Amino acid sequence: MAYYPDWAGDGFPPEKIDFGRFDWIDFAFALPAEDMSLTWDDSDSAPTLLDRLVEHAHTAGKKVKLSIGGWTGSKYFSPSVSTPENRQTFASNIAALYAKHNVDGLDFDWEYPSQHGADGNIVSPSDTANFLAFLRILRPMLPAAAKLSAAVLPEPFAGPDGEPLADVSAFAEVLDWVLIMNYDVWGSSAEPGPNAPLGDACGNSTQPHASAHAAVAQWTAAGFPADQLVLGLPSYGYVSQSSAERLRQRAVTLKTEDGGEGQIQFRDLIRQGALALAAPTTDPSAPEYKAKFVGTGGYTRYWDECSATPYLRSEKAGQVVTFDDPESIGLKAAFAKEAEMLGVNMFDVHGDTDRWDLIDAARDGLKL
Repeated sequence: MAYYPDWAGDGFPPEKIDFGRFDWIDFAFALPAEDMSLTWDDSDSAPTLLDRLVEHAHTAGKKVKLSIGGWTGSKYFSPSVSTPENRQTFASNIAALYAKHNVDGLDFDWEYPSQHGADGNIVSPSDTANFLAFLRILRPMLPAAAKLSAAVLPEPFAGPDGEPLADVSAFAEVLDWVLIMNYDVWGSSAEPGPNAPLGDACGNSTQPHASAHAAVAQWTAAGFPADQLVLGLPSYGYVSQSSAERLRQRAVTLKTEDGGEGQIQFRDLIRQGALALAAPTTDPSAPEYKAKFVGTGGYTRYWDECSATPYLRSEKAGQVVTFDDPESIGLKAAFAKEAEMLGVNMFDVHGDTDRWDLIDAARDGLKL
């Protein structure tokens, strides 16, 4: 699976997606509004873009979910599910949008129930309980074949005290799966850490709960079946102004979209000359994407054994880039397979290369 964000439409149209490599695409995002209706990131283009995505996916025999919320779109989730009346109105509006765009499921990216996310979000200690009540109302409003998912933190939903619930099994009865957002564990920092750690192999992480290994253990211990868990994979990393030689556990200057520190797509690491394919493998039976990526343009690639992720370092530019490449993506997907998870979902589809190096590595890890 992979997310398709509406802001990618101009440079990466839905027609560019190789649907043969995917089962599901999540269109991001519809946004809850103050009156419990739904708006869009881009109201002018998003609805048409979604319809194009659905048309091409269905032609290829694949399916689309509409994702609701996101980091900047979660402000009004809490009041929208706060009362029985609001839950009914919100569910009815979502069901109508579902039918209008002929999607196959819905994804709720509420960041986060009963916890603070972006500035300005409305938060209540009752959010998680209200969310469950809302899902129970929405489910029978949708076709029987509709799939419902939620994007979640590595730890289970928070209770009224803000701490992870010990039992989330009731959510497994109304959600087909949850997507564990195993990314953004560390962002840009003078002491950078891995964006998406597989585990805590060195036993010295300052965030031991935030890794793929920990997330699966935490959700299953709270009663959510492993085969209803999906591991989130990032197609982006973080550029940090840093002289660090190792990741915290704890001749070019890379530019993010805002020109400084922040997120950078895997494809942009290549486009900007910091990363390149090594010499092709001499093994004729090895898939092309098995070739290693190496640092270029003054950047050197290193491997962090503690998190099983790569990073780039340029002493001249004073930058460290924490990211994922086919090697680390393949390891995460192999873990998902070993843990008997439902699958993996990449955020997002347009961050990969035109050759689909990351997705093919994930498919290889899943033995597809």
